[in-house]
Amino acid sequence: MKYTGSIVIAKPRNEVVKYFSDPNYLGEYQDGFIKKELIAGEQGKKGAVSKMLYKYGKRDMELTETIISNQLPDSFESSYHHQHMDNTMKCSFIELDATRTEYQYEFDYTRISWVMPKLFAILFPSMYRKQGEKWMRQFKEFVEKQ
Repeated sequence: MKYTGSIVIAKPRNEVVKYFSDPNYLGEYQDGFIKKELIAGEQGKKGAVSKMLYKYGKRDMELTETIISNQLPDSFESSYHHQHMDNTMKCSFIELDATRTEYQYEFDYTRISWVMPKLFAILFPSMYRKQGEKWMRQFKEFVEKQ
């Protein structure tokens, strides 16, 4: 299951990328984010592996992020592993003018192994798209307030 989208942020590309690339800001726009811990490699570099922790109500969620490519300020690609699913994220940052940046994204869910998420993916694929779009809107709002 793959989906793409974009959002225009009313800030220069260097500012957008600054907030995108700094894990200290993740909690500002990703619901439930607790922390990101580097496990291997050099933070932000190709091959770096990090553990990302989230809390949703009473449930804890742990993701493992592996950076596939970091060509910032132009693009960034990473993979995410969870016990029940895997996905990749590709992002591009296009300078529209001195004060606007287009943030293009692509999410590709490559594995969904648990019954309920798989069922939701089949019956309600927009549920996954809506979560990604929500985080993009929240990121835009956060960056534009800075």
